[in-house]
Amino acid sequence: MQSLMGTGVALVTPFKKDFSVDTEALTRIVNYVIEGGVEYLVVLGTTAETATLSSAEKEMVIETVKEANKGRVPLVLGVGSNNTQHVLEELKTRDFTGFTAILSVSPYYNKPTQEGIYQHFKAIAEVSPLPIIVYNVPGRTSSNMLPSTVIRLANDFKNIIGVKEAAGDIVQAMKLIKNKPEGFLVISGDDMITLPMVLAGGAGVISVIGEGFPKEFSEMVRLGLNRKVDEAYKLHYKLADSIDMIFEQGNPAGIKEVFMHLGISENTVRLPLVNVDENLSSRIQNFIKKLN
Repeated sequence: MQSLMGTGVALVTPFKKDFSVDTEALTRIVNYVIEGGVEYLVVLGTTAETATLSSAEKEMVIETVKEANKGRVPLVLGVGSNNTQHVLEELKTRDFTGFTAILSVSPYYNKPTQEGIYQHFKAIAEVSPLPIIVYNVPGRTSSNMLPSTVIRLANDFKNIIGVKEAAGDIVQAMKLIKNKPEGFLVISGDDMITLPMVLAGGAGVISVIGEGFPKEFSEMVRLGLNRKVDEAYKLHYKLADSIDMIFEQGNPAGIKEVFMHLGISENTVRLPLVNVDENLSSRIQNFIKKLN
């Protein structure tokens, strides 16, 4: 899956001030990140506020992204739930035309054992029409998918092609990279440790900050993949403060504030999320001015 090497970005769902989906702004964002050099797009992930979207709105987002993309870069679709049967039904019934792979989060809230996580993804692998990237994000799921579980899945199911690893633990990431089967993608899900993961042998990133600053962040990842360490770290440190800022008061409130200051979309989020405060907004604005 060489097309999923490098920088993928987790697209936001922009809303108008009345909280309706802003398809024109979504089209602008798609064009902005592709023109900025990212390698692929992730649709309906956590950053898209998917939990607050209706079924009709999800279809609207999918069709808008596909139309705006026009086949320029691969698309990955978020298909996950803490209800295994719900995921299986979606995989059996959805039209996946235009998508390269799915991204499926480890079950949240239920707090399954490692065996439960394995059985969840085993069931998904047995019915999925597309390759699967499993997603480990313990800060949101309240359970850590251990490297041993990921490697077991990678060895047992050839259509499980990678993991988005967002535990924020470089040691855990290195264990995955060390023990993975050949060709399996270990993808960073944590912007701040993306470069160390890439230099350790990772495949790239599914990024949030890369959506706001696609030119700089995707170039950093490419430099890392090409082992141009000093040049890559120069870009890393140039962007590091912005990574802290966009997550300081929650995602995607932070990255939507970036888009607002860039003039690309409104900063509207849906409850239970709220906008960042004036202090953080001002700091984000100042960062953008200095960067440009």
